[in-house]
Amino acid sequence: MPSLLPGANELDNMSKEESPPQTQRKDLKWRFHCKFAKTPMTDKFKPSETLLWSQSLESLLKSKNGMATFQSFLKSEFSDENIEFWLICEEYKKIKSTSRLSSRAKKIFERYIQAEAPKEINIDHKTREEIKQNVQTPTRWCFDEAQRIVFGLMEKDSYPRFLRSDLYRTLLESVSDMIKV
Repeated sequence: MPSLLPGANELDNMSKEESPPQTQRKDLKWRFHCKFAKTPMTDKFKPSETLLWSQSLESLLKSKNGMATFQSFLKSEFSDENIEFWLICEEYKKIKSTSRLSSRAKKIFERYIQAEAPKEINIDHKTREEIKQNVQTPTRWCFDEAQRIVFGLMEKDSYPRFLRSDLYRTLLESVSDMIKV
């Protein structure tokens, strides 16, 4: 998983209230160019892999670099709660211990599901209520419906915006420049 994924300790220590960053964001394209142009990081982006990201959200999420780039894009738009939730659910499904499952489920619920949560995701009331019940006796699949809804939202909204973004277009230009050199 990419390093941007909150780890177990981060999830355990997350605050109930988070304030947005105080500094103004600079031009995304310029920041990306400065960060990746002519650096060893650019070598990690393979042209074929980068082009595959445009095939489907699944292709993007399967790529470590694709996932990190998509997360950076969403953070720049202050809309990273969906990918964060989706990744947390993927990690949550791997938990074997019943006690860890229970405590983690409650933390995920408080951070992403309950009304007015710090990183509240956009799900319908019925799903929210079902999860509220499921968290009382959690299973590894208690967030599956919300995760499916969030994936659909990303696929229809965030992912197309990412593909049209200066960030992705600049990356494609950088990778194609590597081929020409």
